[in-house]
Amino acid sequence: MPGRAVTSEADKEAAADRWLLETAGMPEKLHTRLRREGGIRLQGDRLRLALFPAREAGIEPAWDGAGAEVLYEDDFVLVMHKPSGMAVHPDGSGTATTLDHVVAAHYAAAGGGIAVRHIHRLDKDTTGPVLYAKNEYAQLVLDEDLRQKAVSRQYAAIVAGTVPASLQVIDAPIGRDRHHAARRRVSPGGQPAVTRITGHEPLAHGTVVTAMLETGRTHQIRVHLSHAGHPLYGDKLYGGPAWVTSVAERQWGSASPAPESASPQRSAPVLPGARGAAAGSAAKPQHEAVTPAKTEERQALHGELLVFRHPWTRRPVEVADPWPEDMLRLKGILSAT
Repeated sequence: MPGRAVTSEADKEAAADRWLLETAGMPEKLHTRLRREGGIRLQGDRLRLALFPAREAGIEPAWDGAGAEVLYEDDFVLVMHKPSGMAVHPDGSGTATTLDHVVAAHYAAAGGGIAVRHIHRLDKDTTGPVLYAKNEYAQLVLDEDLRQKAVSRQYAAIVAGTVPASLQVIDAPIGRDRHHAARRRVSPGGQPAVTRITGHEPLAHGTVVTAMLETGRTHQIRVHLSHAGHPLYGDKLYGGPAWVTSVAERQWGSASPAPESASPQRSAPVLPGARGAAAGSAAKPQHEAVTPAKTEERQALHGELLVFRHPWTRRPVEVADPWPEDMLRLKGILSAT
């Protein structure tokens, strides 16, 4: 709180503005709007801010988000685990449930009044944490942090071949592939792209690579590692080897069923109100339920750690996301001699 920095000044309103902009780091755009709308009030030694006005979600809730779950939440931010086979947001190409739809349902179960605002994205078949802002203040601060590269994302990838310890930085611009609409490629005329390789774990038949993004180009890790000669397992788009599901398949090339003891990728959380909503309506759902991507259709890539500065306290927040079961199984199969 501002304390004497405001109450000791003759012009307390001006002092409050200075404290908000210079000390608290309130974005100027938000400060201007709050002043205009009466959202900043000095009452005695307390400064009251209208940072949590009720807002429409902006997207309809969907209760069928199998595998999505809350990793971290407070009044300003939400971090959700995104399962494979689920896009972060709608792209206009279909009616499948996205993570944004699931977040809208999560907010609705808690009373609603919060707009759905994702700060970054993941590829549809990449698993890992996605950061959401729960109010305009958090969105403006986190968007700026992302632009300033102050949001850290660590990924684990299982790739073909033995990646040498000398491969630590891939600095290669990425552009569109004019021969394939969905694919990207390393191109001199592309956008700058830097991937840092911070860990190497050799397996008997591949390597687990830990990667950090300095830029956020589409398919960046997949493009860079393929360019380096080490495409991801299961990444057909960039020449990766097929995702094997058993030691026998790896050895002989014939598919074998997964062990009966293998657990599903993740269990879907039971959101408050979800059971009642399902029981109270016989109408056809407006969104198609999402199931995890088939093993052979998913690249072996998982976001295992998200680090950001809290938009209000500015203290570091680290959110870990455990490996999904399919990647743990793949690692075990490729580790066997």
